[in-house]
Amino acid sequence: MKIHKIIKHIAIKHHFVLAASFFLLISIFAGCKKDEPIDEDGLLITTRTECAVTNFELLGTDFVTVRSKTAVIDTIAGTINVEVLFGTDLKNLYPQFTLSQDAKLDPKITGKVDFSDMTNPKVYTVISGNRKVRTPFTIFITVQTPTL
Repeated sequence: MKIHKIIKHIAIKHHFVLAASFFLLISIFAGCKKDEPIDEDGLLITTRTECAVTNFELLGTDFVTVRSKTAVIDTIAGTINVEVLFGTDLKNLYPQFTLSQDAKLDPKITGKVDFSDMTNPKVYTVISGNRKVRTPFTIFITVQTPTL
């Protein structure tokens, strides 16, 4: 009689372990389901259509701002006008953009950028979260007039 109880107890444990394992596997596979698409950069594609630059900064090689005043961002014209301090090394600047939520920038900024050719201003395109709206922004840089 004692052996029957032990066998019954083992069988109940075995069924419990099987049931728990089954539910665990179902939970894992359900949790791995992709609900949202991902773009080529591994970023989430959302439904947002906003496509703007909300702030712009220029840093020198010491990672300190080289702006002499706040950049003027015109989201309608797609322009960013920024004045830099006199003597700024325009060949070695780090631009920083703040974008609309879920938006991304093209081309990507991977290091220093050369802004020394002011006759051919740099153009960056902001791409919306849904990846369907693209707005180019042209950066116009002027150098502060030296004070005497």
